[in-house]
Amino acid sequence: MLLIRGEAGGTTLTGTLYERGERAPRFKGAPDEDAPYVWVCDEFYEVESGGTVQQVDDEEVNVAFESPMPRGFDTKEQATDAAKDHIRTQFARIGIDADAVEISVEKEEIEAAEPQ
Repeated sequence: MLLIRGEAGGTTLTGTLYERGERAPRFKGAPDEDAPYVWVCDEFYEVESGGTVQQVDDEEVNVAFESPMPRGFDTKEQATDAAKDHIRTQFARIGIDADAVEISVEKEEIEAAEPQ
């Protein structure tokens, strides 16, 4: 799996890209289990009041979270491009310029469960 992380305004958002052969989480709204690449990440937006308070560029921003919307892709390039776009979009929804978001991609090994 790949952890795709965006950083800007003193805050970070990380999503997970499950690669071919890895088992993505299964829940209502999950993409077709046959999709070779599955992207899962929080979605959020700024609200006037309520929500969760986040510190962004030394200001408090009220943020409401939506249920993650997993998306399936045929190629790693499509999935990675969509993931980066998704992260930039989330930051833009709380007032941060999408071009200011620094994106990093980190390979994370999945540990196999011990047989019982």
